[in-house]
Amino acid sequence: MNIKSPSIFIKAQANHHAVFIILTGCTLLIATIIFSAFFWQPFRLTLIFILLLSFIMIITGLCKKLEPKFSFKLTPDTIQYHHRYGSWFIKWDQIQSINTVTETHGLSTEQLPYIGIKFKHFEDIAEQISPRLASRLIHEQRPLLIFAVLHQLLSMEDTQLNFSNYKLKTGKILKGPLAAFMHHSQILFKGFGYHLFIPNASMDRENEEFCQLLLQCKKSSQNYQ
Repeated sequence: MNIKSPSIFIKAQANHHAVFIILTGCTLLIATIIFSAFFWQPFRLTLIFILLLSFIMIITGLCKKLEPKFSFKLTPDTIQYHHRYGSWFIKWDQIQSINTVTETHGLSTEQLPYIGIKFKHFEDIAEQISPRLASRLIHEQRPLLIFAVLHQLLSMEDTQLNFSNYKLKTGKILKGPLAAFMHHSQILFKGFGYHLFIPNASMDRENEEFCQLLLQCKKSSQNYQ
């Protein structure tokens, strides 16, 4: 987190240790190649497994390196989310509530690895999210839909992808991934009471701590207006 300016930068947990994983994978690969030159026949299956493991480590590390350096930029006016597939931004005054996503079963409460955001006017997000990210989030948030069905928060019919056009109150017609994302977000709101979901992997701390940070930023933003 960088606090030298009014903006706060958050680095995702998923980006941590990328260089270490790449170097470990490369070291393992080189060592295995050298070892196999002398002992390939007696240890063939083991060496093949280690080679595959080293390739997986290298690819995993490279994928982490391809992620944006910072997953969030929190400014006095907005919260900005950066993903490999695009970005979204929200003005603090567009947000009605921010909270951890929980579900109560009898006397127990289960916390999901997300923070939920509820908009004052849901359709604001249509102009503030990139189409590629909108499409990606539909797939990344499938676990939420599965959870909702298993706990009878939604029906199976609710979880079907809807690619029909979406008409905004302004009269504008959305098509393609943006339309599908709007339908998808409405279904999630029906099940959980939030329009937008921040995954734990994009944070640099626990859900409760990150939620408190966002709430503090939202409150502080009023001082800049």
